[in-house]
Amino acid sequence: MKILFLTPQSPYPPRQGAALRNYHLLCHCASNHEVHLLTCLSPQDEERPDPGLTAICSRVEGFRQPERPLHSRLLDSLLATRPDMALRLEQEGFHSALQRMLAEENYDLVQVEGLEMAPYGFQVLNAVGGGPPVVFDAHNAEFLLQKRAALMDARSPNRWHAACYSLLQWQKLYHYEKGFCQAVDGIVAVSEPDRRALSSLAGQTPTVSVPNGIEISRYIPEPLPETSPPSLVFTGKMDYRPNVDAMLWFGLKVLPLIRSHQSVRLQIAGMSPHHRLDRLRSLPDVELTGAVEDTVPYIHGSAIYLAPMRVGGGTRLKILEAMACARPIVSTSLGVEGIPVRDGEHLLIADDPRSFADAVLSLLRDQAAGGNRSRSLGEAARSFVGQHFAWDKILPQMDAFHAQLA
Repeated sequence: MKILFLTPQSPYPPRQGAALRNYHLLCHCASNHEVHLLTCLSPQDEERPDPGLTAICSRVEGFRQPERPLHSRLLDSLLATRPDMALRLEQEGFHSALQRMLAEENYDLVQVEGLEMAPYGFQVLNAVGGGPPVVFDAHNAEFLLQKRAALMDARSPNRWHAACYSLLQWQKLYHYEKGFCQAVDGIVAVSEPDRRALSSLAGQTPTVSVPNGIEISRYIPEPLPETSPPSLVFTGKMDYRPNVDAMLWFGLKVLPLIRSHQSVRLQIAGMSPHHRLDRLRSLPDVELTGAVEDTVPYIHGSAIYLAPMRVGGGTRLKILEAMACARPIVSTSLGVEGIPVRDGEHLLIADDPRSFADAVLSLLRDQAAGGNRSRSLGEAARSFVGQHFAWDKILPQMDAFHAQLA
């Protein structure tokens, strides 16, 4: 088959999130099919296609992400009928390039990566004379993510403005996502909970769950560090709202409970820290690193990896990375949604500040006494990831779905 992928950011280098997923999808599909790529470029990306992509894809084209000033986004959030996600990456140059590629190539399938790219998916679906089948790879059930954000922010008066924004976007996303899910030929979700949520919108559109995976050989476990004070580590893109919420909740509600018993260091490793996180900078032994070349050394340097997520969805690559590194993990239930781990066997799960702090302290005491339980949890987590979330075990499901649709 000849497959065209439409991605919201360049899949290379594959450092985090959607880029990692898209890169491995491209590599896998290119081993059996001819793969083309049309992608949005960030301000940091070179205009010329990266050799890492041209080695995989027979054709690569990219256009800069459009600039949308904050005032324009705020106005659109109030007046536009479409949700913000549908406006974020739309530009005429990308539409023109897609039209040209559709005219020049005979594609068997077009795969749309994420709801931001839905305007281009609609363009293929509405092509004169009919276009190829369109697969929607939904990186999140976006309407559900915004619903959770609205309900979470509504609990705090100082976040009511954000709750109002999320409430408005939730309603717009519900109708827009529903329309797109019913228009495409197939939907891929990144977790079973997301698949169920999207199926509720999709009508008769076929759906399948193909979770995020991991290249297990890249993550070599290392012994637990003997640093003092021990490090608690979180990794992720730090202007992403669920990550910001997670760290504010942990830093302001959980960390003081831990420090009433033991000194610890908190490291938050990830690009573009949001200004809301400035409240944490003044706390002792808290480091916001900003962008890092590789998060794995930070995971290896942790006594405990944290996943205190209260908003969001999907299968979180950060959790899979920490599990592959055999690190002891403390997570909320939402942090491991879509990953069928068991509390006390693969990691510890806690959902309120006191129980989360107690779980962290129990592992720190264990490590001070030799670390047998921490090592056991880490070993079980790595084994679990290797069995269930290695890319070579996951991606054949995508092949079967493509064959069904094309």
